[in-house]
Amino acid sequence: MPNPVVHFEIVGRDGARLQQFYRDAFDWAIDVDNPMAYGLVEAQGDGIGGGVGQAMGPEPYATVYIQVDDMRSVLDRVESLGGEIVVDITTIPGMVTFAHFRDPEGNLIGMVHSETPPAE
Repeated sequence: MPNPVVHFEIVGRDGARLQQFYRDAFDWAIDVDNPMAYGLVEAQGDGIGGGVGQAMGPEPYATVYIQVDDMRSVLDRVESLGGEIVVDITTIPGMVTFAHFRDPEGNLIGMVHSETPPAE
């Protein structure tokens, strides 16, 4: 599949509580030893890795992230097809370049660039 789903994210109002819930419910090892205390879930077997943590806004959400090479052209295409950009292209040095959009039905979808940006 071109542009595969490579990451999931589950966030809410109480990130620590969500992390404990998913640890207990699915025996996930969730690593929060990072500067953002974002709970990283390592990929196992055929699964993809993801994150569980605190929402940046007021609403909880679960989303998937699709890997792309040319984020701007995909966001332009998303808009032309009736989608809405929610978070434009954003880079966290040394970690990820990402964006969020809503599809025509309102689902929040993330995109990540296929290459990790250099650290500052």
